[in-house]
Amino acid sequence: MQKARIAVGMSGGVDSAVSALLLKEQGYDVIGIFMKNWDETRDGGECTAAEDYDDVRAVCDQIGIPYYTVNFTEEYWQRVFSYFLREYKAGRTPNPDVLCNSEIKFAAFLDFCLETGAEKMATGHYVQSREGRLFKGADPGKDQSYFLCMLSREQLSHAMFPIGGMQKSQVREMARRAGLSVAEKKDSTGICFIGERKFKEFLQKFLPAQKGEMRTLQGEYIGPHDGLMYYTLGQRRGLNIGGRGTGERWFVVAKDLEKNILYVEQGADSPALYSRALRTEGFNFIAEEFSGERELMAKFRYRQPDQKVLVRREADGLLMEFAERQRAVTPGQFAVLYDGDECLGGGIIREVLF
Repeated sequence: MQKARIAVGMSGGVDSAVSALLLKEQGYDVIGIFMKNWDETRDGGECTAAEDYDDVRAVCDQIGIPYYTVNFTEEYWQRVFSYFLREYKAGRTPNPDVLCNSEIKFAAFLDFCLETGAEKMATGHYVQSREGRLFKGADPGKDQSYFLCMLSREQLSHAMFPIGGMQKSQVREMARRAGLSVAEKKDSTGICFIGERKFKEFLQKFLPAQKGEMRTLQGEYIGPHDGLMYYTLGQRRGLNIGGRGTGERWFVVAKDLEKNILYVEQGADSPALYSRALRTEGFNFIAEEFSGERELMAKFRYRQPDQKVLVRREADGLLMEFAERQRAVTPGQFAVLYDGDECLGGGIIREVLF
């Protein structure tokens, strides 16, 4: 007897391809679904979606499963990209991939999958889930739990992550053994569903730049900047500052939106880059909520080693005090909490305390 129907979100990459292959080998009724979430005519970029869909079609034919495509360009624009632009306009540095998961892949797409008669949906994320709880993927170099921190237990209860317990090397080897056409395909980078773009040029198409001054924290004029939205805390590339001062590299340490000033300092270890705590804008608990104080581990950006924090509940979010001062913690990014391998949830960094 055939097992339940599972809809696999197919990206055209090796991870989702092997996820579909594993489920097919386990006896599930598997269908592949390709999501188109970005309209290239909006920015005149290259149409990579067509190439990715060709890869999906080839893989599904090889595995022997039906495949479909669904268009969520309007949902993506309204739920993810508009937020992305608002955050940059406000001088923060957003992480659209996190919202893309909670609002598109595990919301609009999940609803579509269930409506087509699938019992669950599956993706190629390197995470593990048990009973609606979220855990790190087995490959520490590929763990993607950070990006799923805004999911609910309800969303997770409908999801499967077939490669979550595998190493990336095992995934590629399985694809090679099966002769999948994407076995050696390079991992995708860039903004979720938008892909690789020259970021500055891309952003200019949607937000007008307002040039201003670069200064040190002591007020010394260093040069012009191209617009605060193009810079993030801790950034050193693209500042176009010559060999001034001590000769050390320059880094972005702060932004003043009202005066349109970008503050820079020399040295990767400048004290101005290090903070002692942060506050979140609300917090999405995947695991049970807690009261009082707790010592936990946290990440403030993807692939960062876990950092020890003391967490306190506040009226409108969490206060996280760092055991060791942290470098370049950035408003707009996500602070994600862990208890061992379990991801407890996440929240947008609203304020950084120095």
